[in-house]
Amino acid sequence: MTRVDVLAPAKINLTLHITGQRDDGYHLLDSLVTFAPVGDRLSVTEANTLSLTVEGPEVAGVPADMENIALKAAHLMRGTRGAALTLVKFLPVASGIGGGSADAAAAVRACLMLQDEAEGTLMAFGPQILLDTRFRPLLGLGADIPMCLLPAPLRAQGIGDKITFTPLPGLPAVLVNPRVPVPTAKVFGALAAKNNPPMPDEIPAFPDAADLIAWLRTQRNDLEPPARVLAPVIGEVLDSLAATPGCGLARMSGSGATCFGLYDTVDAAQAALADLKDARPDWWIAAGVLGDMTDRAMPRTA
Repeated sequence: MTRVDVLAPAKINLTLHITGQRDDGYHLLDSLVTFAPVGDRLSVTEANTLSLTVEGPEVAGVPADMENIALKAAHLMRGTRGAALTLVKFLPVASGIGGGSADAAAAVRACLMLQDEAEGTLMAFGPQILLDTRFRPLLGLGADIPMCLLPAPLRAQGIGDKITFTPLPGLPAVLVNPRVPVPTAKVFGALAAKNNPPMPDEIPAFPDAADLIAWLRTQRNDLEPPARVLAPVIGEVLDSLAATPGCGLARMSGSGATCFGLYDTVDAAQAALADLKDARPDWWIAAGVLGDMTDRAMPRTA
């Protein structure tokens, strides 16, 4: 049988401006998003029924039944044809880096590959991918899934369904999660103001990482203040990142609790990684250059 292997890269919200709330409860956002070279891994094989096996170092708390949105996404794509999924978890759960949504998007890419159309379909639709009626139901599974389908730097607006791909320079980064889950609903519930200014209409062109980092310092993550109240350790993480030599910006991603530090050079990020791992072996810590992970994330047959 054909097996398809695919990477589910971590999604990093470089900015996250909450600009309103619809009558149905969905929040409106304006977010500049990029992706990390670390992520979960998913294997999908054709089968008579739909099944999921979950393993790996971050497996605790991850459902292996229809509560798992990767399995739900596979069901939407495969219907009655069935598939056997094996998900290897490397990303901590409820961590603000789109782990579940990235897994679901990876399941979509893998299922398309089983149908011999993954790369062609995703690349052809690009920012208009949700115009394909097959993908519209994914919004019902999670607002972050559309932005994870094609993991390249982008601007997400609306409820996450308006995608504009936005080229960005690579960003050397360190990611830190203190292993404290932060429920997204509680963070949104604690948000004081839900009608905040969006990013500028036009995202500038950035010649290098330093220029992009300087611009990012003028932007926000509106969910960071309420998340810090709910999980004060986030403040400790941000302070630890900011104190590392060469850190140009320390900010929380998504609804937390994962935070990132951005650096001008890979060497500075690697030095910070080593220092933080020595100081806090109990934290989940990773490093890499944030950017376009499309090539790494395209499914491959085995």
